[in-house]
Amino acid sequence: MGAGFGPDEAGVLVDRPHPNPSSEGEGLWRSGANAARGEMALRVAGEMLVLRPSFAALVAAEGEVGPLFALVERAAAGRLGIGEMVALFWHCLREPAPMARADFAEAVAAGGLAAATPVLRVLVGQILAGR
Repeated sequence: MGAGFGPDEAGVLVDRPHPNPSSEGEGLWRSGANAARGEMALRVAGEMLVLRPSFAALVAAEGEVGPLFALVERAAAGRLGIGEMVALFWHCLREPAPMARADFAEAVAAGGLAAATPVLRVLVGQILAGR
């Protein structure tokens, strides 16, 4: 399991085992993802994709899924739909995905919630923190 630097519950960067490890040792803050810019990586269909929750990305996501604070509330209550999570991930991709949106959604679902939840947790934390 790869280790990496990531924010703890208080938002402080700490060195810890990685929540989204891969056999190559890549994870949430690896593969060119810049934690200082709020970026993280997610393996989708064998590709490590970097997500960056920029203002423009969050505005685009909000246009699709509704107000972000409502999304955060649904996530905290365990009521966030997988389609909403995929939409947030899609809009936060730093680079265009190497696949169509429908294929991206299928691949995220196929990867399972165990792989997607740590990324969602960080994105939600960044939305709340204003990163």
